[in-house]
Amino acid sequence: MSNRYRTHATTLFTPARHTRRERRTQSKAARVIVHTARQRAKDETRTRAKALADERQDAHYLPAGGESGRAALRSHKRFRVPPHRATSEVLAGAYPFLAEGGLGSDGTFIGQDAWSGGGFCFDPWVLYQNGTITNPNCLLAGVVGRGKSMLGKAMATRSIAVGRKVYVPGDPKGEWSVVARAVGGVAIELGNGSPNRLNPLDEGPRPAAITGEAWACLVASRRRALLGSLVESALGRPMAAVEHTALDQALRAAVAGDGAPTLPKVVDALFNPSLPSAGATIGQLMVDGREVGHALRRLVSGDLAGLFDGESTVTFDPSLPMISLDLSRITGSDQLIAMVMACASAWMEAALSDPEGGPRWVIYDEAWRLLRQPALLARMQSQWKLSRGLGIANLMIIHRLSDLEAVGNADSEARALALGLLADCSTKIIYQQESSEAPHTAEVLGLSVTERNELPDLQRGEGLWRVGQRAFVVRHLVTDGELQLFDTNSRMFETVSR
Repeated sequence: MSNRYRTHATTLFTPARHTRRERRTQSKAARVIVHTARQRAKDETRTRAKALADERQDAHYLPAGGESGRAALRSHKRFRVPPHRATSEVLAGAYPFLAEGGLGSDGTFIGQDAWSGGGFCFDPWVLYQNGTITNPNCLLAGVVGRGKSMLGKAMATRSIAVGRKVYVPGDPKGEWSVVARAVGGVAIELGNGSPNRLNPLDEGPRPAAITGEAWACLVASRRRALLGSLVESALGRPMAAVEHTALDQALRAAVAGDGAPTLPKVVDALFNPSLPSAGATIGQLMVDGREVGHALRRLVSGDLAGLFDGESTVTFDPSLPMISLDLSRITGSDQLIAMVMACASAWMEAALSDPEGGPRWVIYDEAWRLLRQPALLARMQSQWKLSRGLGIANLMIIHRLSDLEAVGNADSEARALALGLLADCSTKIIYQQESSEAPHTAEVLGLSVTERNELPDLQRGEGLWRVGQRAFVVRHLVTDGELQLFDTNSRMFETVSR
């Protein structure tokens, strides 16, 4: 093939049949096109660079060497921080939440550690065994609508899978009834329209380890403590010495009679005493016990008639996974609700005193109602103090920590008892508080500055967990089934049919 005709593979390809002049013309046109494209690209790059420079100039970035002037904080040398080594315990205190190793995988799953992203498990019995906490009692506080009730129900129901039982001595709103039935337990309804009746003076199931005279003394002590709490709550004052004697003799007469002792028998024995005592005749006992009898009469023939005025129509089965006493049908003052919860909790105490009963949760929902009754506070304190010996974990659910300081006067015994309950809780779970409550909460719990700063930013379902001396921010996670079962806002979203 002849090389006379050469071709150029340019942007505008020229076939071999074109003349040299035509090929030069088309090659020149191609170079013009390429040059124009390159120039356009340079202009665009220059425009972008100028826009970026203008943006940086408007942003007023700090120069690499710092600003000039006397107060520019410029240094002649580079700032260098030496490396620091420490144990995990020291680092956890210096950098809370960031250097925390967690509580381990033993126990029931609660949710997610908000800082580390790992799973968070909790079980007071496991933590007590490994020395993380000194007692199994828990406090749960949070404003309405932040998820504290859902957390309490999740902790209770999930622990059933690992062998724990749950007792709810009083449910003022009836929220635990559907939960108890869902897990195979029972919800005993009390109040208007319910045929159920409880006798708070029942002996209850007797533990195998307690026999004879020891059991009789334990039952007598429990009955006497209950009656004393009810009377002082109804009177609004401590009983006098002569009133103690009258009540003791009335209880002895009720026990000595036929059948099981009941509150009506105790009231009858107060108005018509039959057993004299040393230092008190029948006539004196009648006078001394008159006001006490009228106080207890409210539980027999007053606004609580039909609840505790006879022998029990229901039985307590400690083998069930959950037992709840539904008090939602009872309306009235906080004092009335507190008296009912005192009777109901006393009915459960026989099972709690069994050392063979295994680990059990005792949940006091809406506990602020009980905190306002000094006589009932003493009963709660006793149960808090004996929690380790009984193998139980008490969970007190309130709205704010100021509820504890609203009990009695500043220097009163009732205030000391309420704050003592807080001190006897090794685990404190704080959900979001009002802005006015956050500083007070931090002061009462002794929170660090870092922990205190977390309180206002807690979202729904998030809580600051203070477990012993360790702190966590935990997001509570629930399943769809739990959300439907535990939701307390369903009525707020119901549509009204017209």
